[in-house]
Amino acid sequence: MFAAWGRFVYRRKGLVLVASALTFVFVVAVYFAGLGGELGAGDFSEQTEAGRATKLLEDQLPESPPSFTFVLSSSSLRATDPAFRAAVEETLRPVRNDPSVARVRTAYDAPQPNAELLSRDGMRTLAIVEMKGAFENAADAYPALRDQATSPTLEVLATGGIPLQHDFDEIIEQDLQRAELYSLPLALLMLLLVFGSLVASGLPLGVGVLAVAAGFVGTLLLARVTDVSIYATNIVTMIGLGVAIDYSLFVVSRFREEVQHRPVPEALAQTMATAGRAVVFSGLTVAIGLGGLIFFRLGDLGSMGLAGTIVVALAVLYALTFLPALLALLGPRVNAARVPFLHPERSGTGSGLWRRIARGVMARPWAVLLPVVVLLLFLGSPVLRMRLWGGDYTFLPEHAEGRRGAELRLAQFPGQDTNPVVVVMRFAEGSPLTPEGFEQLRSISARISALPSVTKVESPADAAVVVPPDQLQQFINQPLETVPAPQREVWEGLARSVGARLAVLTAHTPYRSSTDEARDLVHAVRALDPGPGAQILVTGQAAYDIDSIEAVKRDAPVAIGFIVIATYLVLFLLLGSILLPLKAVLMNFLSISASYGALVWIFQDGHLSNVLGFTPNPIETSTPVLMFCILFGRSMDYEVLLLARVKEEWERTGDNTHAVAVSLERTGRLITGAAAIMAVVFFSFATAETVVIKAIGLGMAIAVVLDATVVRALLVPATMRLLGRWNWWAPAPLARLYDRLGFAERSGDVPEPQLPVA
Repeated sequence: MFAAWGRFVYRRKGLVLVASALTFVFVVAVYFAGLGGELGAGDFSEQTEAGRATKLLEDQLPESPPSFTFVLSSSSLRATDPAFRAAVEETLRPVRNDPSVARVRTAYDAPQPNAELLSRDGMRTLAIVEMKGAFENAADAYPALRDQATSPTLEVLATGGIPLQHDFDEIIEQDLQRAELYSLPLALLMLLLVFGSLVASGLPLGVGVLAVAAGFVGTLLLARVTDVSIYATNIVTMIGLGVAIDYSLFVVSRFREEVQHRPVPEALAQTMATAGRAVVFSGLTVAIGLGGLIFFRLGDLGSMGLAGTIVVALAVLYALTFLPALLALLGPRVNAARVPFLHPERSGTGSGLWRRIARGVMARPWAVLLPVVVLLLFLGSPVLRMRLWGGDYTFLPEHAEGRRGAELRLAQFPGQDTNPVVVVMRFAEGSPLTPEGFEQLRSISARISALPSVTKVESPADAAVVVPPDQLQQFINQPLETVPAPQREVWEGLARSVGARLAVLTAHTPYRSSTDEARDLVHAVRALDPGPGAQILVTGQAAYDIDSIEAVKRDAPVAIGFIVIATYLVLFLLLGSILLPLKAVLMNFLSISASYGALVWIFQDGHLSNVLGFTPNPIETSTPVLMFCILFGRSMDYEVLLLARVKEEWERTGDNTHAVAVSLERTGRLITGAAAIMAVVFFSFATAETVVIKAIGLGMAIAVVLDATVVRALLVPATMRLLGRWNWWAPAPLARLYDRLGFAERSGDVPEPQLPVA
């Protein structure tokens, strides 16, 4: 089947190249025509309590205007000085006049400055900017608005949800550009070391760029029909560039080997029958791993899985169409433009390093297997203390404006350094402001106030200090214009916190959302009984963290089960064995656990934080999920390439030890080169300034290095030596099914090369 495809591509190479060129024209046209959708952040699942509480607030309470905060500071003037106040007013004048701004609140709106908006050191003040329209509109208007707020005498920093999101978007885009800037030249250098030829080296890089460009546009088109994470572009580049170069590397390397002994049409047919077949099965395993993300109902993880699957499919497509068409056109000229002093082909045959390693390992398999397994388990042991959380402004680099403003606000302004736990009290019947409802509100407020770690509770029941409880319903029903001025702040507070069937209380705690104290508080509030006809739902960052972790625990067994079973079936179709797929799955778990251990040791424990430039924190909740789904498929790349070659040699010779040694010799340099390129791509993302991208890039680079060296060079030969002929065993019914399905490439599909007669 694959050999026939190779012959077809050779005969129709011109048509295939034209079709590939047209797809690239389509990609460019779609991008510049702006036909794609917008990338952003997905909504939190309403299947969680925090998500349901947030949805209730959106449905039953007036929408709060999107807002952000300016922190205005002086090194010489006090915030109460007339000159400081004048500088603040001058700075904010263009902001007040901007049509996207509803109002600006400052410490100077009342005759006496508002102490809550003045810093502890007296040298700073806050200005709260409320904007018109929805959050998305405010976010679009923010950059131009921010540029207007400048001062020759004051330091002006913007913080809050809108500036932080803007900073994340800007820095992620810069991270992507930096990764591409580093990875492409380094990948070309690695390819030159592998091939020793400019032409051969340029082919995988060209396919990689084409696949990533098409994958990026495919992701934008996907965003037209569903929410797609802004991180999806990083996943597309990270995965797409790596797999496209790897697959092209496998194909080009095999073609160069075959074209030395066969005519070009048969060399291409044999290349497709071997490397092309391995690429298809490898692409399936990677797509299966990414497909596992769809099972996680956590934010927009599913969209990242879909985006990754799109670019993997495109990488396989171009590796089986565009690339072989170019090889058919080039023929032996694929080795043109040799680089002086580089002769990698000399290490491809004979009793070289990789064969000596394989034979050394297989001579003492237990002596290698047991220490290596113990080492990988030790490297993975830090995962036992992994903590997860949703993250905050510390995911940004220290120089980011939004982070600097947030740190100043928390450190200098009273009441800003607490973590809010939002409590939604829903009533089955009647308003919360009826006498019965109000009494339940007052009771639950008092019980929450008495909980450990609570410093303050903001509750609609507080309004009883100004308005008698039996008049609250009448009070809130009157128009704001008729409310006496001293009571308007109370009216606005009730309007924001009381709906037709719900009331909102906010419990403040000094502990960060990632701490046990904050999470214990959420559990304690959720355990309270609000009384008959009422229900408590808790949201806020700590509640989101708890629910996110529970969502991962709930969905992980299904996702992992799907990935493992589907990967096992694909490997069975490739190898016809029931033991080798099981071995591959177990080894994947070992290498992934070791990369998890490195993730915890570096990013949670803080080792290398000064070198890599990040703030140690618990691991972001989606990071281990993304890493597992990506790495499980990616690790199979090298397994598929190696085992496909071992099977080829086994069928030719029937000697298991010889087949493993020869296959490792033939593929060892290739796998090392492919892993080095993949590691370069991943390490380039470790230069990112956003901690999430940095952690994923570094964690996956470590996993790839371990997988291509320790696992493939040591564990694979050791286990295959111990299994012997059992490597290829399958029960008779499954063996017959494998033969009947016809996925194995028959030796008769491509004739053996004719040896010259002496």
